[in-house]
Amino acid sequence: MKSVFDSWSDLRVFLAVMRAGSTLAASKQLRQSQPTVARRIDVLEHLTGLTLFERSTQGLKPTDHALALLPHAEAVEAAVLTFEAAVDGRTRSKSSTIRITASGIAFSPGLATILDEFNESYPEVRFEFVPSDRVLDLCAGDADVAIRHARKIDDPRLVARQISVSRTTLYCSQRYFSRHGIPSGPADFAGHRFLLYEQRRGAHRFNEWLAAKVDPNLVVGTLPDIPSMIIAIRSGLGIGALPASMAIEAPELIQCFDPPSEGLIPIWLVVSPDAHKRREVRAFADFLAPRYAERIGNR
Repeated sequence: MKSVFDSWSDLRVFLAVMRAGSTLAASKQLRQSQPTVARRIDVLEHLTGLTLFERSTQGLKPTDHALALLPHAEAVEAAVLTFEAAVDGRTRSKSSTIRITASGIAFSPGLATILDEFNESYPEVRFEFVPSDRVLDLCAGDADVAIRHARKIDDPRLVARQISVSRTTLYCSQRYFSRHGIPSGPADFAGHRFLLYEQRRGAHRFNEWLAAKVDPNLVVGTLPDIPSMIIAIRSGLGIGALPASMAIEAPELIQCFDPPSEGLIPIWLVVSPDAHKRREVRAFADFLAPRYAERIGNR
């Protein structure tokens, strides 16, 4: 007689139905549709030539045949789980490095804390940081994972998920506020002094929006990055743009108004297709995404 159970998935379905008592309950455990689970049971009964379950409105009742086969199925399950644990142990025993790229300011204490927590479960994983304001080519191997601010990710080869939203608007210092007040919106920009980012950051939609709204004669400085912008705003030179997640590091600054639509920029976790094949990279992506939104983004 040929082998009846030609895949582990057949046994998983059989055991799930035996333990749950119905194809519906088993489908929830297996994360499969109820018709799929019912069909797999029908196929098993056809292959074995045995009636494994009696159908009724109360669910499925295992027959004597099913009860006799149960301990053998559980023995196979135990062997498979032992095998998977052995593979996992050998895989995790190897040192592995995940290379992360993002703008320099993104490597914040909050991100460091998340990475440290991940290492508690995956102590063999090492992280290599590649700070850059440029969009590096992940498919070419420039990095494994990227944290990007962008309206969308155009490259279909990349595995991308939106993990948060950057909320950018204008801030000023207490000293600037006491001398000049603050604008409540673009209609109040006249008479104020503004700080912009250098042209190489012009792809940032909010910076483009602000540059178009402000009289060039009101621009008193251009800054290369967020840290220098924070310093310039703190000094009282003028009003400048900051993501809320960065402005929280300078609580003495005053927010001028709520972020306009141009200041709401999606934050993406992007993984190269080759890196996504690695178990530890997928585990890291699943670990980082909810914690980033909770602790760093959405502010």
